[in-house]
Amino acid sequence: MAEGERHSLPDSSEDSPPATQNFIIPKKEIHTVPDMGKWKRSQAYADYIGFILTLNEGVKGKKLTFEYTVSEAIEKLVALLNTLDRWIDETPPVDQPSRFGNKAYRTWYAKLDEEAENLVATVVPTHLAAAVPEVAVYLKEAVGNSTRIDYGTGHEAAFAAFLCCLCKIGVLRVDDQIAIVFKVFNRYLEVMRKLQKTYRMEPAGSQGVWGLDDFQFLPFIWGSSQLIDEDRPLCRALQPAVEHQCCPLLVQSEPGSHPHV
Repeated sequence: MAEGERHSLPDSSEDSPPATQNFIIPKKEIHTVPDMGKWKRSQAYADYIGFILTLNEGVKGKKLTFEYTVSEAIEKLVALLNTLDRWIDETPPVDQPSRFGNKAYRTWYAKLDEEAENLVATVVPTHLAAAVPEVAVYLKEAVGNSTRIDYGTGHEAAFAAFLCCLCKIGVLRVDDQIAIVFKVFNRYLEVMRKLQKTYRMEPAGSQGVWGLDDFQFLPFIWGSSQLIDEDRPLCRALQPAVEHQCCPLLVQSEPGSHPHV
């Protein structure tokens, strides 16, 4: 599959992948610059980019207020994210000399590390239980690094890979396209912003003025797709976000974040 080619999500009429499908625990394979070439030539890369492009097309010209169907799988994913949000409330920051990187985050992350497979099991049907350990790794990689207490676009990419995996095994379907972005990913952004603020997380691999934002990237891709066919000037369309009000677009600024636009 070419880099720009879209990879469709499973149709709702298709049967689920067979339970005999093989699953493995993911491990890091990119260690050097040449490894990036292998990644870009891989089927996994084609599937991942195709997934991003498919969702990009799905939200084209649509605002967050657009009406869409919400499947049981989507509701379960939102419930999973709500659990992560609740754990933040249950794990307040600790007093420490350092202003950034509150160590209470490690307590929060340890709970996720312990419960990740149980959380994923609430989303994945029992006949696909063998996929849970593999998929859970991407969830754990999607919320930041517990050693450095930082968060960046690589962690966001891991969450997209988590969602892509759920599509590959048939948990999420083509009818879920809009809900994946507008309901699940939007909720993920809210939880990540809360993590960043609560535990004063450092940006991971910040590119400064060369990057759009210290923490997120996908909202600018899908948010720009939302702006297609927008009949208002761009500045006026984004004005509610600048004023920190409710904005019907994913691409918006949050108090305390630092978008470089």
